[in-house]
Amino acid sequence: MYLTNHDLIELTAWRQKLHAMPEVSGQEIATAAEVQAFLAGTSPDRVISGLGGTGVAVIYDSGAPGPVLLFRAELDALPIEETGTPVHRSRLPGKGHMCGHDGHMATLAALGRHFGRQRPARGRVILLFQPAEETGAGAAAVIADERFAELSPDYSFSLHNMPGLPLGHAWLKDGVVNCASRGLKISLSGRTAHASAPETGISPVPAVAKLMPALTGLSGGRIATEDLVLATVTHASVGEPAFGIAPGHAEIWVTLRTMTDGKMQALVDAAEALVGQAAAEGGLEYGFEYHDIFSHCENHPEAAALLRAAMEAEGVSHEPGEAFRASEDFGRFAGVSKSAMFFLGAGERHPALHNPDYDFPDDLIPIGAKVFLRVARDILG
Repeated sequence: MYLTNHDLIELTAWRQKLHAMPEVSGQEIATAAEVQAFLAGTSPDRVISGLGGTGVAVIYDSGAPGPVLLFRAELDALPIEETGTPVHRSRLPGKGHMCGHDGHMATLAALGRHFGRQRPARGRVILLFQPAEETGAGAAAVIADERFAELSPDYSFSLHNMPGLPLGHAWLKDGVVNCASRGLKISLSGRTAHASAPETGISPVPAVAKLMPALTGLSGGRIATEDLVLATVTHASVGEPAFGIAPGHAEIWVTLRTMTDGKMQALVDAAEALVGQAAAEGGLEYGFEYHDIFSHCENHPEAAALLRAAMEAEGVSHEPGEAFRASEDFGRFAGVSKSAMFFLGAGERHPALHNPDYDFPDDLIPIGAKVFLRVARDILG
């Protein structure tokens, strides 16, 4: 790997700078500008900005025909107040890099340092800094951007840090690695009334009381298996915060999750049927909105084999692991390339992803980078 100790010091400092300036999905303007500024010194052959919104593609071209490799990192942070106390803690109230996307960006920037000094022998390398991963909207927006057709990757690779695994130890498997999921927002509308005469209105309370356990009851199957079905109520509200008004409106938010896309429609139909029945019994009008739609993420066996060979060549310990119930919008790249992602251990006792005291372990930057660089070397020379 063509990286010096000085590179790693600068990459670590840059990762910590990114950690201090988190931006949530769709708002990653300063982060995208920071990526372009940091990699400008590597003299890429082309930079595409504003891709799918705020995305950035940094391209290193050998000038010779050959495969096109895309390596993806995420730009966005989370709407979570950081409670940890590193010197580089978030400077923005209510926002934090509690998923490690700052570290993923630094890992790709390490590749940029390498390819800035030594282009691949053939083909092209694309470093994609993708917006809005946390909402499931970013990958779809990038792929839908007409400029993405110019990139046309043959292979796409990504990684995600994973607390609970030993530091630097990897999980990599063929097939499905992340679940499909979507957020269902249910609206129930009746008629308000004076709290002293609730019988003159139509309250959604009985329907909400019925639906909360009924929706959760749709869950079934075994964890990390094809038959997994999971419905998780994440939010509910009824009426106005006032003692004098019997409610006329309610909302229930529920996350629907299945191991594969093919199982999702049946779960959607079952949830909507429960709502329709409860609304009819209560004389309520109802409606649905869907948000944060993620396809399942599935590793192509050839792409996974390339990652596996790179890990073995670089001495990175790994095992097949199991699929994760969490969703990941990298799965959309399987529709345009042979794609695979692996999970890199952040430490067995490290704070979990989305915990308010989470911070990316900087020791993972060179580990992830050397795996990706080995993949590039094996394919492009």
